[in-house]
Amino acid sequence: MSDNATPTTPVKTTGLHVGDAGPGCKKVDPIIIADGVKRTFGGLTAVDVAHVEIPRGAITALIGPNGAGKTTFFNLLTGFDKPDEGKWEFDGRSLAHVPAYRVARMGLIRTFQLTKALGLLTVLDNMKLGAKGQSGENLFRSVFPFFWRKQEDDIEAKAKEILSRFKLDAKQEDYAASLSGGQRKLLEMARALMSDPTLVMLDEPMAGVNPALTQSLLDHILDLKSQGMTVLFVEHDMHMVRHIADWVIVMAEGKIVAEGDPHEVMRDPAVIDAYLGAHHDTDLGDDDDPETAEHIHALKELIDDEQ
Repeated sequence: MSDNATPTTPVKTTGLHVGDAGPGCKKVDPIIIADGVKRTFGGLTAVDVAHVEIPRGAITALIGPNGAGKTTFFNLLTGFDKPDEGKWEFDGRSLAHVPAYRVARMGLIRTFQLTKALGLLTVLDNMKLGAKGQSGENLFRSVFPFFWRKQEDDIEAKAKEILSRFKLDAKQEDYAASLSGGQRKLLEMARALMSDPTLVMLDEPMAGVNPALTQSLLDHILDLKSQGMTVLFVEHDMHMVRHIADWVIVMAEGKIVAEGDPHEVMRDPAVIDAYLGAHHDTDLGDDDDPETAEHIHALKELIDDEQ
């Protein structure tokens, strides 16, 4: 996010946790609980989460350096990958061995870092695909329009209303492939709302977004919370995390190393070490990975701000 962009300041949620904040701390009203979730690829342990709880009704940021296991953990929670061991539940229901489409039907919807819009369908048709429980998907009912016509009209009306909120209504007849990267992010978020989710998981919602659309995306994320949804998102933009997140969970080398209020977490030695590591005394301009250098600069700026 550009330094000139000023995100809307949300009303922070208080009283999210029980006792001291820290890795695996208990939440007052968790919507997701994960225990002993581990995923390995050959000799590499990508995720090794002993215990974590996601607070209901809040915006939680999942942050960490590149390779920390954040997206893999997202995939495990949403049924796009299977862990080697562990158990986890959503809203009191186990998600173990539940395929991704069933997880979505339960009210847990995710977006992807690389958007999944169907390019050869129109924006409106992409939206319609997001609605669940469509009668026309039944082979027998599809033959008789009176079974599904009214529902189809309702779905289209809902899709147009959401597109209008996301300022994509003028694009509804355009092919999704013609949208910019930022507009595709908006479309994916808008399509997620077609299923009336309880929890929305966003994988790097700001990645590749034109600065002109950054504020719009931020406002829509805040709006999800105002509508009663829980939000869990992966993000590298530390300024954005500090402004809109109620709670931050930090991963490093597959483990949860810190949790807490965004302002407190930025000063946590475990977080500073996870991001900076060997970079404490190096010239950041010499870093081989420009993205890593950018994240380190952002974290140092935030630490300086907090001090």
